[in-house]
Amino acid sequence: MGKVTGFLEIDRRDRRYAPASDRVRHYREFVIPLSEEASRDQAARCMNCGIPYCHNGCPVNNQIPDWNDLVYRGDWHEAIRNLHSTNNFPEITGRICPAPCEAACTLNLTDQPVTIKTIESQIADRAFAEGWVEPELPKRKTGKKIAVVGSGPAGLACAQQLARAGHDVHVFERQTKPGGLLRYGIPDFKMEKIHIDRRVAQMEAEGVEFHCNVNVGIDIEAKKLVDSYDAVVLAGGAEKPRDLPIQGRDLGGVHFAMDFLPQQNRRVGREPLLSNDPILAAGKHVIVIGGGDTGSDCIGTSVRQGALSVTQLEIMPQPPEKENKLLTWPDWPLKLRTSSSHEEGAMRDFAVLTREFTGENGLVKKLKCVKVGGKMQPVDGSEFELKADLVLLAMGFVSPVHDGMIEELGVSLDQRGNVAADTRAYKSSLDKVFACGDMRRGQSLVVWAIREGRQAAHSVDKHLMGATDLPR
Repeated sequence: MGKVTGFLEIDRRDRRYAPASDRVRHYREFVIPLSEEASRDQAARCMNCGIPYCHNGCPVNNQIPDWNDLVYRGDWHEAIRNLHSTNNFPEITGRICPAPCEAACTLNLTDQPVTIKTIESQIADRAFAEGWVEPELPKRKTGKKIAVVGSGPAGLACAQQLARAGHDVHVFERQTKPGGLLRYGIPDFKMEKIHIDRRVAQMEAEGVEFHCNVNVGIDIEAKKLVDSYDAVVLAGGAEKPRDLPIQGRDLGGVHFAMDFLPQQNRRVGREPLLSNDPILAAGKHVIVIGGGDTGSDCIGTSVRQGALSVTQLEIMPQPPEKENKLLTWPDWPLKLRTSSSHEEGAMRDFAVLTREFTGENGLVKKLKCVKVGGKMQPVDGSEFELKADLVLLAMGFVSPVHDGMIEELGVSLDQRGNVAADTRAYKSSLDKVFACGDMRRGQSLVVWAIREGRQAAHSVDKHLMGATDLPR
């Protein structure tokens, strides 16, 4: 490393947020980046460890010590080249990845980890600012046509890799614009959509053709798609939400999170809403059921819309504030995580089971809840009620939606209802049909989707050509 003693001399420093009182007034990103000098100092904290566990902590296996050293030495151009060798979209992961690499950082054992995610974002943003991100055209065309269904991170990564291998790649997306949940699920205040638009423009210059407003299995026969292409990659999401089938579920004002969040993203993007029933939190007492990232996104969006109050309920017990590093490292630890949205004004309650929705005139007004113990059993005498005008169900996703494409193709499914395919060949039960990302593995992180998209592209290229130069 460029500064062997850096981790002994320099304290961890990370990006700051704009004040909550300012940022809740808009939907723009509010993270304040580090200066070049500060980024260089933080990169200098990367240790010369014998085994960099951050490599395995990162699902795309970023060569983190290498580009940390390059940033320390001021060679930002080589840093982005190195970063792009393993990650197609570092400007996206540098914003929304939870950074399992930092949990696996060797320095995290006895100190605070290197600010890996921040440095990754700084490299990518500088590369765009300097004009270093250009289309990478193939040296030759193979004459093979490939259809990629879904334009989320898995589909985009797969399509870009295959186009660079010389194939004609067509991406089919049922929404108005490419991006999948990157565009319609993640709020703009966490990631503005310019980051998707720039990559889509790069991919179009590389030869990728996008077909939006096409729902495969509904607007076009899935079998016809398979017959028309040399290979088909199923890269859609796990979009079937987990429901809460209790009394009062049919009351107005009880919605899935993924009916609520895309509406606001479309408003920000000046797209027409797909429903005549706008879901808005303004002037309402909002209850978010589910303690994950989707629930956090619902909180931030509700606050910006002008909710009177926001309460988040989680059925699991409250995790410890700090992990036992000697017990959990280098794995992802269970600990209490407070997001920027939580800091903007939300109450959180743990070990809570919602038993019933009650309402008036067909609209939800209250939740009847009870505390649960260690075995998820209700605690006698702990019943309570919460006022609610809007309830958002953010309890995760169970599988891909089977109606349409999956049912028509008849591909084999695993026990959880995902498209069955292994992580070596990514082949489904049908000839020349592959699957990757959340459609194959279930609800997961954007960085896992990118990894699977890249690896599926490797397998498709090898299947079609007999050999491949694409990295795995």
